[in-house]
Amino acid sequence: MPEFDDDLIEDIEEFDVLEETSEPTKKVSGITDEFDIAVAAWHEDGRWTLGLLPDPTDIAQIISSLKSQQTNGGAIALISIDEEFFILIRVLGTHISLFLSDATCALDYPVAEELIEIADLQTPEDEDEPAPIGHIEILADLGMSSMELFALCDDSELFPDEQLEAIANRLGFGDQFAELLDL
Repeated sequence: MPEFDDDLIEDIEEFDVLEETSEPTKKVSGITDEFDIAVAAWHEDGRWTLGLLPDPTDIAQIISSLKSQQTNGGAIALISIDEEFFILIRVLGTHISLFLSDATCALDYPVAEELIEIADLQTPEDEDEPAPIGHIEILADLGMSSMELFALCDDSELFPDEQLEAIANRLGFGDQFAELLDL
């Protein structure tokens, strides 16, 4: 097993503590924008467990946190950034799947650019149309098809947090998601 630096281990331990709190808190870190959210979800013992992630803009940290929380079904991060786009990250064993609701956001948001780099996807150009990018079948085995995910990304009436809430509902933990975020 690879060695982690002490700061990363402390952050992962902080995440473990978050899942055990009885009072949901809206913000975990002062680093994030008030519109940014990051929720981890994992399925164990026949039920979903959710927890807030400390920094929605740190993809490497989120992946490490998911690795520490995964069960047989893996762990999922549902991330909304600045009411502009959402990110899905799933860690299942050693496999990491990444999805970005709008590739063109990588032109303006470092977190979206980082995700595209980590996933080794083509960086969008200024003239590109907004479109999802990444592993479109990221949630297919959990009951949400790629067609449903594409339709959700195309719905310009919904904000990213509402899109994530729809995903959470489809996967079976919508009430917990809404309660955790006070939606």
